[in-house]
Amino acid sequence: MNRPAPRLAASLLAGISFAAGAVLPTVPAAAAEPVRSFGATGLLQAGLGLALVVALIFLCAWAVRRFGLQQPGSGRLLKVVASAMVGQRERVVVVEIGGSWLVLGVAAGQVRALHTLPAENRSEAVAAPTMNGSTGAGAFSQKLLESVSKLNKLRKRD
Repeated sequence: MNRPAPRLAASLLAGISFAAGAVLPTVPAAAAEPVRSFGATGLLQAGLGLALVVALIFLCAWAVRRFGLQQPGSGRLLKVVASAMVGQRERVVVVEIGGSWLVLGVAAGQVRALHTLPAENRSEAVAAPTMNGSTGAGAFSQKLLESVSKLNKLRKRD
C-alpha cells in the first residue's frame, strides 16, 4: 500500500505557497523592538537622584539651624539663654520665661528645676552661646578685623 496521494498533496501545497510568495507583494516584517530593561544604570540613576534630594533636605535644615533663619522673638514664650554640658548625658540649661530665669538640670528622661533668678538685660553678644570661651560669630569677626588692621599697618610701612 503505497500512499503517494498525501505526499503529492504536500509537495503541491508547498510549491503553490512558494510560487504565491514570489508573485505577491511582501510587507516587511516589523523589527522587534528591544525590550527596555531597567537594569543597573536605571537603578543607579534613581538612587543618586534620591540621595541628592535627601542631602538637599538635610542641607536646608542645617542652614536654618546654623544661620538662624527663624524670626527671633517671634512670639515665643520660652527662650534658652545659656546651656552647659556637665556630663555625658546631663546638662544645665538657663531658660527665660516671662520675667524670670529658670536654671534647669536636664538628664536622660527628666528635667528638674534647680534655681530661679530674676531676668537680667544682657546684650545679644553676651547672651550668645559661647564655644571655647569666645562667642561664635563675634570671635570670627573680631579676628577678621584684627587681621585686616595688621595687614593695613604692614602695607602703610612699605
